[in-house]
Amino acid sequence: MKTVYDFTVRDRKGNEVALREYAGKVLLIVNTATGCGFTPHYEPLEGMYKEFKAQGFEILDFPCNQFANQAPGSEDEIHEFCTLKFGTEFPQFAKIDVNGENADPLFAFLATEKPFAGFGKGLKNAALNKFTEMNNKKFGDKAYIKWNFTKFLIGREGNVIARFEPTTDMKDVREAVAAAL
Repeated sequence: MKTVYDFTVRDRKGNEVALREYAGKVLLIVNTATGCGFTPHYEPLEGMYKEFKAQGFEILDFPCNQFANQAPGSEDEIHEFCTLKFGTEFPQFAKIDVNGENADPLFAFLATEKPFAGFGKGLKNAALNKFTEMNNKKFGDKAYIKWNFTKFLIGREGNVIARFEPTTDMKDVREAVAAAL
């Protein structure tokens, strides 16, 4: 059975990183953007990272510019923004596509393991759903990720435990991470 440990990604300097280097850890893999309404998620993400890192927790940050061009900078510009504004210390990888023909294989795998199940109820979520449908039409059946800050929780064996849409309360994400540890 395939796990996240079967994938190789590029770090923000362009070096290949085998995800098997994270074997035995609980991971939260996130597609991010610096100019999104969900960008403040960096703050609770960094809080979780500081709180749980010593217990074998890692956050893997993958910037993506496919959603309304909300991550337009270079890898270095994005990294500088995140470290200066939010004090992030967790690993940040190269900017990737998460949808379409050039979707990173890791994200295609994650989304296949835990498909989109909706943003939840309420007007804000309904509005986001309508906007994402328009944005993702161009990706057809390869619209794996609906928006920035989709999070995948990975267990210590490399299996996908849960998917959290950006509308999920970060307290719920934290609780799931704590339970996985």
